[in-house]
Amino acid sequence: MTSTSDAVAPDWLVADELAPAVTGTLAPLYEAAATGVLALPFCGDCGATLELDQDLCDRCASGSVVWRRVEPVGVVHAVTTVHRREPRLTRPSDRPYHVIDTELASGHRLVLTTDRPADTPPAIADPVPIGFRTVGGTVLPAVSLTAVRGAPDAGVPAEPDNPETA
Repeated sequence: MTSTSDAVAPDWLVADELAPAVTGTLAPLYEAAATGVLALPFCGDCGATLELDQDLCDRCASGSVVWRRVEPVGVVHAVTTVHRREPRLTRPSDRPYHVIDTELASGHRLVLTTDRPADTPPAIADPVPIGFRTVGGTVLPAVSLTAVRGAPDAGVPAEPDNPETA
């Protein structure tokens, strides 16, 4: 039985029943995320970055896949702001949510939402840290707006302009 202190708050965007299964091909992603680590797939033979569900390397045709810890930072490649909420898929809200295509330092590309609601997303080319959010007990990677210095709605004031670098 889970105690009240162990209970996880509901995700800000989707219902708990939409949590992905933590078994199968993506199990290493979820297992690492549960410990606060971002792990992604690489070719076990040549080291090339692989897509999340890729089981054959494009570079060397190997079927060997290894999951390794990667630096949880990236750059915003594209952003889509969604204003429409889908009943039974997203929680009711008057605020839009953002879907962010992030290119990680490891060479991987992840399409993520944010770790919390925000009216304004990071801009294209902004560096962003990758954090986590929890849906139905499953920990998922997310763009961490709370860690972005000066990000809108992040609660962190922007640094004043430095005239020496302008």
